[in-house]
Amino acid sequence: MNIKQIAKDTAKMLQSYLTYQAVRTVSAQINETNPYVAAWLHRFSTKERIQDGEKYIEQLFLEKPELALRIMTVRQHLAEEMTEFLPEMVSTGIMQANMEHRRHHLERITQLDLSNPSTEESQKSDSSSDETSS
Repeated sequence: MNIKQIAKDTAKMLQSYLTYQAVRTVSAQINETNPYVAAWLHRFSTKERIQDGEKYIEQLFLEKPELALRIMTVRQHLAEEMTEFLPEMVSTGIMQANMEHRRHHLERITQLDLSNPSTEESQKSDSSSDETSS
């Protein structure tokens, strides 16, 4: 397990997600003031692959540099605001989710299915009814 590579991949994924959130924020803001540009940004965002935030911004710079700069500013602001809380939130969230998954699993494997008795139990009841009828 290469922890450094996992951290790099996670950081890249988080950057792309923050790019997506920044695009949503800027799009909502622009929609109020200039619906035409907001519609253009929406079309651009469906055409370009926003899953890779860096490539998305590179392409946006070629088309509308002012929007790319605005999205980068919002993305940086989001990153600065959330990085303080993120490590603890991720650790706590994973621990809670794992505990919940384990609890559900334990409940599932320990539940008795009374609606469908096993064949062994039905065989026992059949043999005991045979004994009482004789």
